[in-house]
Amino acid sequence: MSVEKHFLIVGLGNPGRRYSKTRHNIGFMIVEAFAKVLSLQFRPGEGEFIVAEGTYANAAVSLLKPLTYMNLSGRAVAQAMAYYKSPLSDLLIVVDDIHLPLGAIRLRKKGSDGGHKGLASIIHHLNSKEFPRLRFGVKGETEIQNWVSYVLSDFEQQEWKVVNQRIPTAVEAIQCFISQGIDVAMNKFNQKWVNVEV
Repeated sequence: MSVEKHFLIVGLGNPGRRYSKTRHNIGFMIVEAFAKVLSLQFRPGEGEFIVAEGTYANAAVSLLKPLTYMNLSGRAVAQAMAYYKSPLSDLLIVVDDIHLPLGAIRLRKKGSDGGHKGLASIIHHLNSKEFPRLRFGVKGETEIQNWVSYVLSDFEQQEWKVVNQRIPTAVEAIQCFISQGIDVAMNKFNQKWVNVEV
């Protein structure tokens, strides 16, 4: 089967078991869920990342998890972009957003880093803000005393119901991005908010 495009879907997070259930790692969780849908396995990539490769909607898809730790994510993304030679429009960064309520999904074609160190690193290394991103809200009901400690904290037990319900929706949004483009995905998923009792 010939494929027409090659998409890079990059979930942001920190490697290691210590961080696996933290708010900052929702990007990892979402690309892992997509890999499971496609029955793909992660392996070492040609750079500081692991990758799961397959096809979806007649397009080649590479799902990446940087191994650089969050604040240096741009280094791994730049390596992947150089290797796969995909245009910025076919790159999607999946990232946590502390300003959005838990489980909310927002897609954008481009934008600033919004104070997110991972996005800031990517913008720096790519020398561009012109890439799509999917932001997943991680702000719960707990009052935030320290933002850094908060994003590096695990989701609370009662929050997992929302997270586990919304991750498949984020995967659907990525599938829509690949098959129908960012504009359709934004129209379909930016307003698709489901209230979940916690």
